[in-house]
Amino acid sequence: MAGNSKFAVYAALAGNLAIAGVKLAAFALTGASAMLTEAIHSAVDTGNQALLLFGMARAARPPDETHPFGYGMELYFWSFVVALMVFALGGGVSIYEGAVKIAHPAEIENVWVNYLVLGSAIAFESASFFVARREFRKDGATASLFRSIRLSKDPSIFAVLLEDGAALAGLAIALVGITASQAFAFPQADGIASVSIGLLLVAVAAFLANETRSLLAGEAAAPEVRRRICALAAADARVVSAPEVLTMHFGPHEIMAAITIDFDDNIPGHEVERAARELSARIRAEMPSITRVFLRPLKEPAASA
Repeated sequence: MAGNSKFAVYAALAGNLAIAGVKLAAFALTGASAMLTEAIHSAVDTGNQALLLFGMARAARPPDETHPFGYGMELYFWSFVVALMVFALGGGVSIYEGAVKIAHPAEIENVWVNYLVLGSAIAFESASFFVARREFRKDGATASLFRSIRLSKDPSIFAVLLEDGAALAGLAIALVGITASQAFAFPQADGIASVSIGLLLVAVAAFLANETRSLLAGEAAAPEVRRRICALAAADARVVSAPEVLTMHFGPHEIMAAITIDFDDNIPGHEVERAARELSARIRAEMPSITRVFLRPLKEPAASA
């Protein structure tokens, strides 16, 4: 999935960089506050994608003496930084700019430029969103999009999805604000649109921050992973049960599993060792994302004859 993640992030970065420049030019020509807000939004998104790529590169480093479980969790840290940027630079600046425009309204000039830019931006953002959605679905997500995002452990994908979704919603808000400003001779509508976009970005930032906070705190693997481990253990005749299965993500596709196994009391010690090796190998073969398996026998094995 790493290659899929990078493709989606690169696509979003290229699109947002181009769109930010066009929106900024539109603001310079028209003075529309919503266009400046959207330019800031796209510029922040561009920086966010650059941070995600940096985090992915850092997370890909192999384990070493100081980080024996690897650096996969660095991606979660940089995703949290992205959430802070969306909140402070995207949401905060947009709300401030909108408030200024409401307090000091001004007519929008060359309004047709805004419509042209907004239409083009919607097309580009839609393409970026569907690329990210397609790559996200390649990971086997079958639930609703919102639930799949909640269950996903790969912020490099769901952050892009959230940003692109917020961008599309923000463009729609900007379009409504500019249209209302012109149609009803109500210039404050442009500022209201900017504040609305800012509040939307704050909400997205809060959601993204909460998801990455959970991952940084050591989130367990999805429930089906635990159920599959228990099923594999139960399928071994030498195992009575697996009463405790603990999992933790050290990266989007790096899971540690610590399993307490109740082996049959009648099997000798050397058979317990072989059963443990075979079960560990079977778990890793069935679920490649489980990179480390630690088994702890529940009881001491019977002495060898």
